[in-house]
Amino acid sequence: MALKKLVAGNWKMHGLSSDLEEIQAIASQSQEYSGVDVALCVPAILIERAARAVPGFAIGGQDVHHAEKGAHTGCTSALMLLDAGATLTIVGHSERRDAQREADADVKAKAGAALACGLNVILCVGESREVREAGNAVQTVVDQLAASVPDEPSGNAELAIAYEPIWAIGTGKIPTVPEIAEMHSALRNSLVERYGDAGAQVRILYGGSVKASNAREIFAIADVDGALVGGASLKAADFIPIVAAAAG
Repeated sequence: MALKKLVAGNWKMHGLSSDLEEIQAIASQSQEYSGVDVALCVPAILIERAARAVPGFAIGGQDVHHAEKGAHTGCTSALMLLDAGATLTIVGHSERRDAQREADADVKAKAGAALACGLNVILCVGESREVREAGNAVQTVVDQLAASVPDEPSGNAELAIAYEPIWAIGTGKIPTVPEIAEMHSALRNSLVERYGDAGAQVRILYGGSVKASNAREIFAIADVDGALVGGASLKAADFIPIVAAAAG
């Protein structure tokens, strides 16, 4: 049975109070597609205001610290995100793995801490262009997944995986349909091997230059259970057509 699709927007370092109207537009228009779960992961400074502006709509963070509290200047804990009104968070995005030097172990700790608090998690994995061209993409990403996911699935919150080939993020380039299918199949097999039957229920999203013009084709691929959308999630006019494509 196909899983209900999840389409999540990652606003990255975009968004001011003046953009709350756009968040409201996205939340309102997404109600037309009840067969799709929709979420926006916004900058930390916007989470509380966004959650208040769109009650009942899923607002998330873009990162979380593994500790509950402590001397971690500039960081945000899972409990803080929940307190601000977030229901989910992204962890392990390639931009953090690269720029912030986050290792798989860091991502695993963050995911575990968030899930334990009842915060849903979208955990990102993906390969570089060099790895893809060397023919090592599938093994590299499967290994990254194995080292990044918690040892046990959480009963308190939902884990989702986002496959984002690094070379496709914001470039307009995407893998071919067979390449996406191969990767998602390998990730599904890895999740089932790790979690048993529960692994078949973990949604696997595709991310990297998803837009209205290619979304329907991507969503038709087996084991593509939604999308993590970057730039195209900033405006309702660009994002809602992707949600519509997920609805079928």
